[in-house]
Amino acid sequence: MIEEVKNFIIKSLNLEDMSPSDIDENEPLFNDGLGLDSVDALELGLSISKVYGIQLDSKNSNLKEIFQNVKTLSEFIEKNRTK
Repeated sequence: MIEEVKNFIIKSLNLEDMSPSDIDENEPLFNDGLGLDSVDALELGLSISKVYGIQLDSKNSNLKEIFQNVKTLSEFIEKNRTK
């Protein structure tokens, strides 16, 4: 699932100059880690909804934990996917 989420991030955000091996699963997705921003978060959220059938919105109080890194995002998707 980790590799799938790495590929999903690259494809969803058009990070064509990156490969899955460039992404450390424990590295933060935002700020000093992978360097994603709030626009990237919105795009990822929409893509997660389309591809995995998971609705994410600001009512999810644990969004920071979900999007902490690839590992936490993978675990969340695996537990909650409907597609």
